[in-house]
Amino acid sequence: MDKVKRPDKRAERSRRTREKVVQAARELFVAQGYGATSLQEVADRAGVAVQTVYFVFRNKRTLFKDVVDTSIAGDTEPVATMDREWFRAACAEPTAAGQLRAHVHGTREILGRVAPIMPLIAAAAATDPEIAAQWPDGPDPRYTVQYAAAEALAGKPDTRPGLSIEMAADLLFGLLSPQLYLIFVRDRDWSPDTWEEWARTALTSQLCADPGLGRVMPDRARR
Repeated sequence: MDKVKRPDKRAERSRRTREKVVQAARELFVAQGYGATSLQEVADRAGVAVQTVYFVFRNKRTLFKDVVDTSIAGDTEPVATMDREWFRAACAEPTAAGQLRAHVHGTREILGRVAPIMPLIAAAAATDPEIAAQWPDGPDPRYTVQYAAAEALAGKPDTRPGLSIEMAADLLFGLLSPQLYLIFVRDRDWSPDTWEEWARTALTSQLCADPGLGRVMPDRARR
């Protein structure tokens, strides 16, 4: 008889501890900034000893990088965005309109987590060269994701004729940017639902052969 593999309780405790520390750090970084937050404060909020934070993350820079990475992914699993189920499912939609609907929805979930910490990344990188080095110059990972989505769009029957992959990628990259999301949701007080409907409508009008499929402009009264 095959032995039943028992769950690794130590690994599970370690995972839960890591998640608690990352969540506590995110809350504090957003509330009071990277520079003003100490690891002792993070430990206190997470309910662990500060030595545990040092043991798991070594320093505040590494913890900050984990906060950013976890915000993008939505969890602590080391799975790239393009390998995520939601992204693969969106690209597998048979029509461009269907792909855009699923893609904008999935991107909205990411932006809801990432957009609030974008100013923190810029501020921390400006004051700490070692943090800036964690995001080296080169192709923007977000553009890489949007280019892959544009490549999937190119083969759909309702994609706008003559649309290049590069133009589609540029439009996805620009309209689904954290900066634009913050302008509408944070600065103009749009609800995430209203932003999602607007982004889908705008992209459908630009990328689909029949823009009427997505021409339902959001009602700001539904904030």
